[in-house]
This record gives sequence, C-alpha cells and structure tokens, in this order.
Amino acid sequence: MLDFRALLSAEGLVSLVSLTVMEIVLGIDNVLLVAILSQKVKPAHRGRVRKLGIGLALLLRIGLLFALSWLMGLTRPLFTVMEHEFSGRDLVLLVGGLFLIYKATHELYDRIERTEEEGDADDARRKPAGSVATVLQILALDVVFSLDSVITAVGMARALVVMIAAMIIAVAVMLVFSGVVAEFVTRHPSMKILALAFLLLIGVLLTADAFGHHINRGYVYFAMAFSLLVELMNMRFRKKTRPKRPI
Repeated sequence: MLDFRALLSAEGLVSLVSLTVMEIVLGIDNVLLVAILSQKVKPAHRGRVRKLGIGLALLLRIGLLFALSWLMGLTRPLFTVMEHEFSGRDLVLLVGGLFLIYKATHELYDRIERTEEEGDADDARRKPAGSVATVLQILALDVVFSLDSVITAVGMARALVVMIAAMIIAVAVMLVFSGVVAEFVTRHPSMKILALAFLLLIGVLLTADAFGHHINRGYVYFAMAFSLLVELMNMRFRKKTRPKRPI
C-alpha cells in the first residue's frame, strides 16, 4: 500500500524536490532521443510518437518501482569475464550503450559526411519510418534509461509514493518540453549535431558503467551545457553579421 502521508512530511518533501530535479536531469537524454527518433516518421505523427514514447517511459519506471525485489536481483553477478562480474543490469546497460553509440554515429555520419546533393537525393528516396517501429526503438531504450532512473530513485528516497510522484512530475515536464526541444533541434542543424554528440557520450557512459567504470554524468552535462551556450552565442553572432537582403 502507498503511504501518502510520506509526501506531507518534511523529509518526504525534500526527497520529492531533490528526486524530481534529478529525474528531470536524467530525462534530458531521453527527451533528446525521442526528439531525434521522432523526426524519422511523418510530420503528422511526430507529436503522437513523442507523447507515446515518453508516456511508456513513465509506465516502465512505475512498473520497475513496484518490482523492486526483481530490480535488486539484477545487480547480482551472473558470470565473470576477465575478472569483471556481469549482472543483469550490466548487460542491459551494455546493450543500450552500444545501440546509442551505433545510432548516434550513424546519424552523425549522415549529417556530416554526405554532401547536400547526396542528402537531398537520399531523403527523397527514403520513406518515412513507421510509427510502430519508431515507438519500439524508443521503448527499447526507455528500458535502459528507466533502469538507471529507478536505481537512482531507490538510492535517493525511502518512500515508494515519493518516488512515483517525482517520476510523474518529471515525465510531465518532459512531455511539456519535448515538442519545444524537437522543434528547436529540427530548425537548427547544429543543435542536432550537439544532441547526437550528447547521445554518443551517454552511450559511452552506459558502456563504461556496464564494465564497472562509473563516470559521473555531471561532467558530461556540464560539457554539453557549455557547448550549448557557445553555440547559442554563435547563432546570435551569425544572425547579427548576416548581410541584409536589399528591399
């Protein structure tokens, strides 16, 4: 049973605020991934795919919270390779990390290596991705992000109701801003490069974590925030120095 009185206590409120902020920060990579993958479907379906992908992430996280005993079992060693013990959690992180590295590298190649003529020709021949296939990709990676998110929640809060409330608030924030992020990334190609580079780094972090080398994500978030600030200033500078068209 959920004890809603935990939300009214001072400890519960502090845990709720801190965990909500942490869940929003951890959800940044999820929002970027959904924004990039949703661009593959028809424009009329993009909003629905984004909402469905993020909504499924919430259901996954709440489901994992109610399966705490199973979740804790994922940290038990299954086998050992080169003196490193791999658990179920490590395998999930490894598969998710490698997929993110592949996906981000493939998208970066499309954006950087192809000429504009090749890109236009390929885009004309390429059919929009199916909504179901895109949602399945998002759902598969939601498992990875949700696992990381739930483990963080268990370490930061004691009451299950606080964890669920924090996740609902964080996902609501993600839903509100997912459309804005997707539109911004679509309108500014340089921002998509930054987003893909960010996802590539997250993939490396997940892979390293699977091998027992935990790297604080704060370093990556700070680096990407700094890169974003520099690019925003660069966009402002280009806009000011762009020659005006004669009337």
